[in-house]
Amino acid sequence: MHDWWNGPCQQLDQGFATRAAARQDQLTKPRGALGQLEALAIALAAMQRNERPQVERLHVSVFAGDHGVVEEGVSAYPQSVTGQMLRNFVGGGAALSVLARRLAAPLEVIDLGTVEPLQLDGVSHLRLGPGTANLAREAAMSEQQLHAALAAGRDSAQRAAERSAQLFIGGEMGIGNTTSASALAAVLLPRSPLTLVGPGTGLDLTGVRHKMQIIAHAVRLHAEHCGEPLEALRRLGGFEIAALVGAYLSCAQSGIPVLVDGFICSAAALCAVRMNPGCRPWLIFAHRSAEPGHLAVLDSLGASPLLDLGLRLGEGSGAALVVPLLQQACALHNEMATFAEASVSDRPV
Repeated sequence: MHDWWNGPCQQLDQGFATRAAARQDQLTKPRGALGQLEALAIALAAMQRNERPQVERLHVSVFAGDHGVVEEGVSAYPQSVTGQMLRNFVGGGAALSVLARRLAAPLEVIDLGTVEPLQLDGVSHLRLGPGTANLAREAAMSEQQLHAALAAGRDSAQRAAERSAQLFIGGEMGIGNTTSASALAAVLLPRSPLTLVGPGTGLDLTGVRHKMQIIAHAVRLHAEHCGEPLEALRRLGGFEIAALVGAYLSCAQSGIPVLVDGFICSAAALCAVRMNPGCRPWLIFAHRSAEPGHLAVLDSLGASPLLDLGLRLGEGSGAALVVPLLQQACALHNEMATFAEASVSDRPV
């Protein structure tokens, strides 16, 4: 289907949510004492259609692509770092590689298009182009590239479904992608770029001001064409951001819970929700990034992130950090004794 992303998303099963909530009320603790952990367990029960949810089978994908806007001097790092980090991912040395290894989760690495052609063992090279075009001068992607990037994310989510994954984590890598995410957020919210732009990979104050100017110019250039989120994504997004959008939408259509990482992943989630609002219940937001624009995106989505550790690494690393928290929420829900089982007196009704 050409516009597959408009297809219906799965519905959460409120019957399982009700039964999970009833179980929470019978566990040996004051009602509500575990706060968001209780809400997580109940939400996962509704997503998985299982009164005793689990988060053991993970699917972790990192999508990578270069950005033409880097030629405007918006990043503290050279574009070659994108390809170098792909080697680091499969070599096991990146933060996400370490965390995936600790979680015993396979890590899927997908190269959508770097400036320098690569051929690395352990990487899926899709080669949609030598990075995107410079969004400060023209649309970042052609329609063909956009659809291929969305499909790459969809295909990753379908692989997760085939493996009966209980949770999907999407990560991203691409020098310049905070510029793309900030521009995309600016037109979708809409908000002034001045309130959204941060240091990204480590720009100084002068660099941040220059980055603001480039993004503001890009927003003015494309604004009249960005009435639809899909077109905003084509003009201001990146290959890896579009792949995340496709993955999130496909996960929701397949009934797979998604753990959303930081600012860039949340900008992709915002675009996905604008394209198909039915995907929103399937998105769990891992953490609040140190990037200034992240709070605005989270507020727009009505999201309450689980952690606030000042992270701004990306890769999906913040989401991977949160997995043990979800696992503990499930363990508490599944394994705690009820008042009746433990012969403990419940409070009077």
